[in-house]
Amino acid sequence: MTSPQVRQHFFDFFGSFPRNHVLVPSSPLVPENDPTTLFTSSGMQPLIPYLLGQAHPQGKRLVNSQKCLRAQDIDEVGDGRHTTFFEMLGNWSLGDYFKKEQLPWKFEFLTNKLGLDPRRLYVSVFAGNDSVPKDTESVNIWKEIFAQKGIDAKENERIFAYPASKNWWSRSGEPENMPTDEPGGPDSEVFFDFGSELKLHENSKFRDQKCHPNCDCGRFLEIGNSVFMQFQKKTDGTLTELPQKNVDFGGGLERLTAAVNDCTDIFKTDLFLPAISVLENQSGATYEKNSTDMQIITDHFRASTFLVTDGVLPSNKNSGYVLRRLIRRAVFKLVKLDIPVLKTIPHICKSIIETYRPIYFKEKHLYEIHAEIGLEADRFLSGLHKGNQILISQQNIDEKVAFNLFQSYGFPFELTQEIVKQQGKTLDKFKFDTEFQKHQELSRTASSGMFKGGLADQSEIVVRYHTATHLLHQALRDVLGENTHQAGSNITSRRLRFDFTHPDKLSTNQIIQVETIINRKIIENLPVTHQEMSKPKALSEGALAFFPERYPEKASVYTIGMPENWYSRELCGGPHVVSTGEIGHIKIIKEESAGSGIRRIYAKISAP
Repeated sequence: MTSPQVRQHFFDFFGSFPRNHVLVPSSPLVPENDPTTLFTSSGMQPLIPYLLGQAHPQGKRLVNSQKCLRAQDIDEVGDGRHTTFFEMLGNWSLGDYFKKEQLPWKFEFLTNKLGLDPRRLYVSVFAGNDSVPKDTESVNIWKEIFAQKGIDAKENERIFAYPASKNWWSRSGEPENMPTDEPGGPDSEVFFDFGSELKLHENSKFRDQKCHPNCDCGRFLEIGNSVFMQFQKKTDGTLTELPQKNVDFGGGLERLTAAVNDCTDIFKTDLFLPAISVLENQSGATYEKNSTDMQIITDHFRASTFLVTDGVLPSNKNSGYVLRRLIRRAVFKLVKLDIPVLKTIPHICKSIIETYRPIYFKEKHLYEIHAEIGLEADRFLSGLHKGNQILISQQNIDEKVAFNLFQSYGFPFELTQEIVKQQGKTLDKFKFDTEFQKHQELSRTASSGMFKGGLADQSEIVVRYHTATHLLHQALRDVLGENTHQAGSNITSRRLRFDFTHPDKLSTNQIIQVETIINRKIIENLPVTHQEMSKPKALSEGALAFFPERYPEKASVYTIGMPENWYSRELCGGPHVVSTGEIGHIKIIKEESAGSGIRRIYAKISAP
């Protein structure tokens, strides 16, 4: 079974009677106007307001596949089951059904729709703690489910109870780590059993330990997790039940596809094989003998492709830094395998785009993606050459030298270590990591004064672009009508990108009108003022808001124009210029589709 079939089966199953879930689109990989996190890392992350009680426009039963990225998993890639980018298949009940419906439906999907053998499925539940008792309700439901298949599901044999570190879910982890008002709850996971012989493999570090689903020996693969979002952290540190009890199921498409095909290595599924084939063809090497390096290359370029498509560009900060690290680590592995880097990148990117068309990509994305990735790869190759020259000239190479090379040129520690070995020396990875941690602490200290609003930096040009998006937003509404509103944005020091709702391509005349309005407001040198007011008051007075639920009750509002005759007013975290005359002349350089009912504009500004 292919990954598109698994994805579609999931949509069909939860969309059909009696489940009747509504299919909703994936949210952006990079959250808009949310400075608290770099990436969307789970399916529930964009739905937090609705899990807390806000009514969702599509109803109480939802299903989708969410693009996700977990930068913390970068160093885990290479074991055959971890990735940085992944698709999370999810279904939600927003205060509607609960455990007795969710668990049987999940089991039915896995066994009847995907055809998994129920005897190869094992489950886990929350063992309980001082605040929340053991989830015996889920235990009893699971026993009934397995009994219908003729399986006697005994505890500690088929059903396993784990502490909060394994079977409690919130964005912040265990209950004691949850901040005030954070929702969370116990969860119940399903594991697929690849067979006891994996556990007994002579190279397994777990071979002498008792096997169970969470022992990480490689025998079991977690393929789905139902979170019962029923608690919220209070100011006194206690947990109280939410007014509405929610269900949040997440199942990684990559892992589900591997399980359906009885494949212990997710990189041998159709999601990765085309890119793996490119590497084998370009290098003459086989995947079997170079699996770790090829997994890192394909995973990192896949994540990079999605990040660039969502508007992220390589940089030294925030999401751009993660993208830079992914590209450079993948390039280093290409060099290690003696694969021509710049020649190969377009082929890898094309294979990734073809794998995910037409859901996420179009052919026109190809040039932009491999151009950005190729440019960063070229910079890194130059850095590798310079770093190598420095290493050759160095007499005393230590961990500090290794870190300086990494910081200045992106020269990987592994490569420095390899060249040192040729000189009869060894480097201590722990000491290198210590230098890196010092650098991270300095970076955290420096970024503590970062502007609000989730901007990449606080440079003058970025602030000018940010204010220009407010003018662009209102100008579009002037020309296209008030049904048009912001659907996303991305700002760099080189251009602004603005997504908005509109069903049709803009005509040349409409683009000229929008551009003319913006530049007229810039020439008028309108004041840009800031004030704090209640969110309801701001919205009642005409302030626009992209995802208003993300703003606190006392909101920051920016107004362009005189108070009695303002032109633009929006809820926004800032920062902005003092007056529009500081922005400079704006030029719309491209207008295109960004999805069904969504258009995208790229614009640049010249010096004021």
